[in-house]
Amino acid sequence: MNNNTQIVTEDLKNIWHPCTQMKDHESLPLIPINRGKGVYLYDFNDNSYIDAISSWWVNIFGHVNEHISSKVKEQLDTLEHVLLAGFTHKPAVNLAEKLVNLTPKGLDKVFFADNGSSAVEVALKMSFHYHRNKGENRPLFLSLSNSYHGETIGALSVGDVELYKETYAPLLISCIQTPVPKDQSEDAAKDAAVGLEKILEERGSEISALIIEPLVQGAGYMHMYHPLYITLAKDICSKYGVHLIADEIMTGFGRTGTMFACEQAGVTPDFMTISKGLTGGYLPLAITMTTLDVYNAFYCDYNEYKAFLHSHSYTGNPLACSAALATIELFEASDVIGDNRKKSAYILEKLQKFKELPNVKEIRQTGMIAAVELKGYTAEERIGLKVYQYGLDNGVLLRPLGHIVYFMPPYIITYDQIDKMIDTAYEAIRGL
Repeated sequence: MNNNTQIVTEDLKNIWHPCTQMKDHESLPLIPINRGKGVYLYDFNDNSYIDAISSWWVNIFGHVNEHISSKVKEQLDTLEHVLLAGFTHKPAVNLAEKLVNLTPKGLDKVFFADNGSSAVEVALKMSFHYHRNKGENRPLFLSLSNSYHGETIGALSVGDVELYKETYAPLLISCIQTPVPKDQSEDAAKDAAVGLEKILEERGSEISALIIEPLVQGAGYMHMYHPLYITLAKDICSKYGVHLIADEIMTGFGRTGTMFACEQAGVTPDFMTISKGLTGGYLPLAITMTTLDVYNAFYCDYNEYKAFLHSHSYTGNPLACSAALATIELFEASDVIGDNRKKSAYILEKLQKFKELPNVKEIRQTGMIAAVELKGYTAEERIGLKVYQYGLDNGVLLRPLGHIVYFMPPYIITYDQIDKMIDTAYEAIRGL
């Protein structure tokens, strides 16, 4: 029994894996990872795999980054954890200051959570509670069609991907959808904004907030739209006293070509949720940013019904905050986003050949996110699984979303590694 086989056998005795039909592993072997370095993951037999999806979009500077590792190790010998209620510590204070300066102007308050779904829950609860503190009852939330915001009950409620949501429908909070722009054109953005205003004209007084994934709907099959929609949506929401929540959990930290996707719309949302790339993939951490207006609606002599009584055990964990500070320092040390734009242009150039394939419907890109949409297949054919397996057999981790083959590599990827990543996907699709 080789090293890979032994650990897989031990794994399957006890572990229930996420987003997985476990019966698949009767025929599709797990890949046990022993170590990582840069863009590569290595199994126990030392086979290497280019991590083309940044391990679920988090490892923006690759694996075992020396700078981030050193900062986490340094913090480990000082303070590993302390509660953030009635106490504080320098990593949290320093990170909050950095984030206020880094995010769109006006996001002046930082609330710590420990994962993306929780950050969304915080924003939803804060928004509803804000209106309540102002004497209004607004029990509804509004989200874009085809959206995804996480899998806890509140976050799942405001999503619109049936695959994740349908089973749990009886458990969910009240939410309605407004159409997402159908494509990346300005006309599509304007059309969708008209639909948004119509809903708010009719029901704006019932709605606490509109939540969006700016520019790219991640788990919604990498659907992309124009920044103009965000600009228009913010104006319309403000008109009806509805908050705008920008879920930048996936799009934040340089992934779309700017530090945050909202920058491309010139918009400061009422709430911004961030996670994933925040710590460079090292440790769980999430943030809900908000404005002084929201903060001040809760600030008063003690009133248990007016206070925001929400907490997580690992809120503001010092190790995670140190990883986040180190990640931000990497952005400060070089022109990461400028380099990303050059790599994005190269990736788009490489993708042009996919248009020649008869089973390709469309290619699209926003910054360091690229997607190839396939056509002519049924869900039962599970073509994504075939692309995934071909990729592993050829040293590339691809994890398609159904009929969407996408690329979201670490920013440190080289041009030669981009060639390998793209060419492997091309051969996988051509061979279907």
